[in-house]
Amino acid sequence: MPDAELQLIVVDAANVVGSRPNGWWRDRAGAARTLLEQLTGLAPRLARPAEVVVVLEGKAKAADPEVDGVRVVLADGSGDDAIVDVVAAAVERDSGRAVTVVTADRGLRERVEALGASTVGPGWLLERIAP
Repeated sequence: MPDAELQLIVVDAANVVGSRPNGWWRDRAGAARTLLEQLTGLAPRLARPAEVVVVLEGKAKAADPEVDGVRVVLADGSGDDAIVDVVAAAVERDSGRAVTVVTADRGLRERVEALGASTVGPGWLLERIAP
């Protein structure tokens, strides 16, 4: 399937996990793993086919990144910079591809929107992956 037909959803894992006060800070890798597992069922729930990419940073990178239907990017430094890199690479490969970044971070939103991506907050994603 050509990229233009397959929307790209890029998830700012730290921002999404941090949006719920459920004790995630005690086990960042465990919280990231839970998010990854919840995301395995996201693509079929969307209106159009999607590739789901999750960016992990810091201690969350210790989560096992092998999950079906989700590509995990382990940020070498800033998670925000890694997200911008993922979006920039996708837009460079196919400027017609729909790219959505899930984050509430205003600075990150501005950076990816400047590249042509749209943005949604963590609530959008959490509504779609809640059990």
